[in-house]
Amino acid sequence: MSASPWSRFDELFGVEVDAGPVDDGVGDLAFYGRCSTEDNQDPDTSHGWQRGNAEKFVGPLGGRLVAGFFDIGQSRSVPWERRDEASRLLAALKDPRRTWTGVVVGEGTRCWFGNQFSLIAPRFEAYGVDLWVPELGGKYDSRNPSHKMLMSVLGGMSESERQHVQARVRAAMDAQVVNEGRHQGGRAPYGYRVVDAGPHPNPRKAAEGFRLRVLALDESAAEVVERIFADYLNGKGDRAIANALNREAIPCPSAARPEQNRHRIADGWQATTVRSILENPRYTGYAFFGRWTRREMLLDPDDVGAGHVVRFKRADADKVVRSREQAHPVIVPVEVFTEVQLRRRGKGAGGLRATARNERAERPTKRTYLFRGHLRCAVCTRKMEGSPRKHGMYYRCPARTLAPGSPALASHPPTVYLREEPLQKIVNEWLMEVLHPARVDATVQALLEAQGTATGAADHEAARKRLRDAEGRLRRYQEAIGAGIDPAALVDAMNQAQAEKFAAQAELGEAPEPGTVSAAEIYAMIDSLGDVQAMVDNADPANLAALYDAMGLEIRYFNDEAAVEMTAALRVNSVRVRGGT
Repeated sequence: MSASPWSRFDELFGVEVDAGPVDDGVGDLAFYGRCSTEDNQDPDTSHGWQRGNAEKFVGPLGGRLVAGFFDIGQSRSVPWERRDEASRLLAALKDPRRTWTGVVVGEGTRCWFGNQFSLIAPRFEAYGVDLWVPELGGKYDSRNPSHKMLMSVLGGMSESERQHVQARVRAAMDAQVVNEGRHQGGRAPYGYRVVDAGPHPNPRKAAEGFRLRVLALDESAAEVVERIFADYLNGKGDRAIANALNREAIPCPSAARPEQNRHRIADGWQATTVRSILENPRYTGYAFFGRWTRREMLLDPDDVGAGHVVRFKRADADKVVRSREQAHPVIVPVEVFTEVQLRRRGKGAGGLRATARNERAERPTKRTYLFRGHLRCAVCTRKMEGSPRKHGMYYRCPARTLAPGSPALASHPPTVYLREEPLQKIVNEWLMEVLHPARVDATVQALLEAQGTATGAADHEAARKRLRDAEGRLRRYQEAIGAGIDPAALVDAMNQAQAEKFAAQAELGEAPEPGTVSAAEIYAMIDSLGDVQAMVDNADPANLAALYDAMGLEIRYFNDEAAVEMTAALRVNSVRVRGGT
């Protein structure tokens, strides 16, 4: 006879009665941990202490670790499905031949972030796999409201801890840049190289052998950087500068230093490379930090559970810091850098009309056009195009592209052609005349008297004109709104006018006044042209084209008089020597 009268009843109806705790041991478990390498954590050490914590936690309960999953270099904000080892663990849940019945972690805040636990815990439960979390003191029970609340708090604490660490690290790095001009690592800008500057100022890091690294000049690359800024101020655009560097076989940054540019293809200079150099303020000798920032964006806005991905974007101006003192050698004076930025802003505000003022990229050709970019039609002021013919090279005015009804068409000849050969002879004779040793003193004196009176005043007057024009348009738009025009219809036009106004004000208020140079500097610049007579006698097209570029040659062709007016800038603050025939 059964010891209990209910035993037969329970057997018939399948009723199970809790007979009290029976400790058969936790059994075989899998271990999961994670180590981020961003703060120089040692993966072996991190794996060791996390696994040790897990063993101390489940060991007294009879738990044995028979499998291990450990992510290295994965941020805690990355969902489990996108972590290498965590995704492998989730896939193993479906394997009926797995030898473990539960998963234990070494530290919950390292494994789960935000609401991640609530998204994956049901999957473990669906496959009958227990989760053992040290912060809970035991196994997670989905029917226990306290467990759910504690795991939610744990995820929030993990997220908060990460944000606090990020804020503290950023604040410390900002202070190091502002007060010490510290180089914060990363690839050195083109034109500099990283050198050893002695023991690390942090005593603990110095004891571990860390060294302080600073930026020093890379002489050959620094000369290229200086040239890029000079070419831009002389009217060349980003792509034209890049093409010129490629023609001269000057190695691009990724080719010059492949060891720090393994992620790039050394395929020559690009316009984007030139742009990044022109916009990098570290060439002024001051340390800058925070110009680019990491931003976490949803991988799929329609699936928040898919988590975030990291993207680098331009930081807001108030997030960028600069050292108080010069931190490394200067390549570009701050005045020159400022002038370049003002021109770029003015170009951006002025739209296509301002962009057209810069020399655009030259198309690759099989022949050298000696006067490409130097010759203009005097009637419409457009640059004349090279037009090869059977009997020689000609230049023609592209008047066909003028808009119908343009005032220039009224007095413009149907066709304007000029042959290169006689023009080359005239230009060479004039250059030899102004640069002849017997007359070079008069040329230098003319440059000394002219500098500061032409281009500088003209540039400032042009800026004032743009300012007056923008203010006038803004007044007209405001009057139109007052007269009843829908403001929404004028938003774009007002924004454009406002941008042009700000750019002109910045140019007038911040652009440095054109400087002056001494006679000795002008003589040195003329000497740097080399043997002009030999270039003319040799008549090598490439050398002559380079000479005309260095002279800043500008030619206006008067078709009716069959005459040209020539101007040489000599790259001396756009000071000019005039001539004609």
